[in-house]
Amino acid sequence: MTDTTLKLEDAAIDLDAAAPTTWNAATWFAVISLAATSFALVSAEFLPAGLLTPMARDLGISEGTAGQVVTATASVGAVTAMLSNVLIGRLNRKTVLVGLSALAVGSNILAALAPNFWLLLLGRAGLGIALSAFWALSVAVVARLVGANATGRGMAIVTLGVSLATIAAPSVGALISDWLGWRSAMALTAGLAVIAMLLQLLSLPTLPARASNSLADVFRLTRRRGIQLGMLAILLLMTGHFAGSVYVRPFLEHVTLLATGPIALALLGFGVAAVIGNIAGGRMADANIRMALVGNAALMAFAALALVLWGVHIAVAFGFVTLWGLAFGMAPVVLPTNLSRAAPDALEAAGSLMVVSFQVAITIGAVVGGYVVDTYGASGPLTLTVVLAASTVMLALLQPRT
Repeated sequence: MTDTTLKLEDAAIDLDAAAPTTWNAATWFAVISLAATSFALVSAEFLPAGLLTPMARDLGISEGTAGQVVTATASVGAVTAMLSNVLIGRLNRKTVLVGLSALAVGSNILAALAPNFWLLLLGRAGLGIALSAFWALSVAVVARLVGANATGRGMAIVTLGVSLATIAAPSVGALISDWLGWRSAMALTAGLAVIAMLLQLLSLPTLPARASNSLADVFRLTRRRGIQLGMLAILLLMTGHFAGSVYVRPFLEHVTLLATGPIALALLGFGVAAVIGNIAGGRMADANIRMALVGNAALMAFAALALVLWGVHIAVAFGFVTLWGLAFGMAPVVLPTNLSRAAPDALEAAGSLMVVSFQVAITIGAVVGGYVVDTYGASGPLTLTVVLAASTVMLALLQPRT
């Protein structure tokens, strides 16, 4: 990347930062199309959670093997995140986003029609590419649509699709699977991707590439202290979240002694609070990203600590599971915005590093959380969440004020 290119890109970023934060109808429509895309992609990602039993039975495989369709999506996504912004070169970013939605449509259709496990796995791998490439571009595209000073609020709308999908996809998918079969549920996610693609075609302005990226550009970015701190914040907080949140249900069963009905209600509270956290996180990130990160991590640490100390009480368990949901809803807005502030001149490359950090955190959290719960019991993973979230608070306090 030449010095001239960097100067031109810096100037463009300055124009974006000065863009008015009063959104018109076209801006709303464009950002909502990205929210629809995130809803379609994440719905497809989480759908297998409600389909494993019928899927395994139909394909003649074990449920454990069927569960690897989720692993395939995440694994391919982690690799693709490093390469996606390099491979797209100087393609118009609107064309890329529409193409990723088309890939999601094809991948979901292949998964729905797959006669065997390997073709199902191939379809899920395609979804992993679409997911990771979309998120790697998301912050840069949102900043261009709404202005850098309103990126947090823009990302809050986009990630609202994530919260809604995590609530709806497993349960709705299970219902549709019971009524029409798991293949129909998979086909529905292809329909959602078609809707997202049409909304993108209608609403997104042309988004010419400002510069092509290379792997060297991406790796060079990791030399910046702000990027290092931003990636470490993602790794700490999201590893802590996924190490503990996966085992909230066993905690409620074995410590709080709740039955299935109350547990479902508590998890619904978690999901609703996550939606509220999306909105609050966007406003906080735009106002003061450093304090937003401190608040996000402190809420998660406090919620997990309260559950460990007083989770035997039903009212306490309900209240702090909900608070945890609020903190989780803030994280997909606060953490990417925090990372992007260290690279206003290289948002796409920073987006690649952001996605890799999230995928690595999810993987580590799942592995370490499983070991801790087997070794130390149901409270162990939540204790780990406390430690890692508190560490994120300390890390955030080291960051420069913005």
